[in-house]
Amino acid sequence: MMLEALQAVMSVDVILAVTIGSISGILIGGMPGLTATMAVALLIPITFSFSPLIGLALMGGVYCGAMYGGSISAILLSTPGTPAAAATALEGYPLTKQGKGGLALKVSVIASFIGGTFSVVVLLLVSPLLSEFALKFGPPEYFLLALMGLTGVISVSSGGLTKGIISGLIGLIIALIGTDAMSGTLRYTFHIVDLYEGVSFMPALIGMFSIAQMLSLVGEKRIANEDIDLSTIKRDKMPKGMAPFITLGTAVGTIVGIIPGEGATIAAFVSYNMAKQKSKFKNLFGKGNPEGIAAAESGNNACVGGSLVPLLTLGIPGNTVSAALMGGLMIQGLIPGPELFTKYGQITYGFILSLFIANIVFLIVGLFFAPYFAKISLIPASVLISAISIFAIIGSYAINNNMFDVWLMLLFAFGGFFLNKLGFSLSAIILGMILGPIAESGFAQALTISGGTYGIFFASIPAKILWVIIIVLLLQPMWGYYRSKKIRNIAS
Repeated sequence: MMLEALQAVMSVDVILAVTIGSISGILIGGMPGLTATMAVALLIPITFSFSPLIGLALMGGVYCGAMYGGSISAILLSTPGTPAAAATALEGYPLTKQGKGGLALKVSVIASFIGGTFSVVVLLLVSPLLSEFALKFGPPEYFLLALMGLTGVISVSSGGLTKGIISGLIGLIIALIGTDAMSGTLRYTFHIVDLYEGVSFMPALIGMFSIAQMLSLVGEKRIANEDIDLSTIKRDKMPKGMAPFITLGTAVGTIVGIIPGEGATIAAFVSYNMAKQKSKFKNLFGKGNPEGIAAAESGNNACVGGSLVPLLTLGIPGNTVSAALMGGLMIQGLIPGPELFTKYGQITYGFILSLFIANIVFLIVGLFFAPYFAKISLIPASVLISAISIFAIIGSYAINNNMFDVWLMLLFAFGGFFLNKLGFSLSAIILGMILGPIAESGFAQALTISGGTYGIFFASIPAKILWVIIIVLLLQPMWGYYRSKKIRNIAS
């Protein structure tokens, strides 16, 4: 079966489909407002005319390419092309301003390749075993997973513990806007119909990480403080000591990807936060530390294979992109489940093997074009501000074809600009917005199931493991805060 799949995937048509998909994914991922989910969803009607393997290989290539592509604009312009690349921007953009954009891009593509390739190996070899573990996650575990991510608010904030917590709370408050999933009542919508389903995430992200950044560039001649020498970029080598952080991000991303309902954004931020805790150079985080890029990029790309584990074996999408891929499977008459690995084994294993090719394609493209991507940072700031702002506005509108999203994006842009100037963490706000609904629904459902008994949050083995991780994540920053406060008291 595997040999037949390998022969099928090595055909010219499939390789061409993967290559086109990967390069398209890189371009789409690098454009703010255009997500992998949108690209895959748009491809579904087109792939109906293709054979199942070619159609799936094309969509899989877009998925892999977009996960890496989001880091390009995040590193060079502090404008994440995808939500998952927001963590990469925290370290990538400061490196670009130091004239080291090429180095950041090289770390990004290699970490993305390793994370993505490992997760596909996991998908290929042990997907049934890992999908059984994912099934053990119920509402209590989802709540604890979100809580674990929220502890990272303390880590991602460069403004200190207090402002980090306040930033996270702002994100949680924004996440409350809309319809209560349990009771169906409206909350803080001010009778605005467009807010009934909550604040649209992508316009908020584009506003805070794109337009707000463009506002901060007003008055600058260009975004790089130093000249970029292409010959130097070509000679750039991977910094030493990246392996532990790539390994960390790969493991976290694969596990988070397997858990249904989670996604690459959470994987990237959790990997980034854990890397900051592990690093010997914590003071460099937020100023251009390649360790953060290595962890975040390996984390979000490792979600690709992980998210397909529950999809292919159980028919449960791991995230929104895999949900779109499920539509591609269904339109080809392929029902997720055991039959995919038996009756349709050639197509399924061929699709998985095509993901290896997709990772190789974006690795080659990323390494070859990194010096030319870095030249973007030398474009006059006035040109970039105009181009990025126009594209961000169009992207915000195109997501739902709704003008309200544009006004929402502008509101978050100005709000994000002033909050950033005051030292609050925009990343913490975004993290609160992402994890708030997951935490709320998990908490409410768990208490409903248990009849109001809080012991349900400590009952299962996964829950106990998550509690241990939460405590570990909290102890170090709290201890650091206590020590710094003690030192200030002694000095005074």
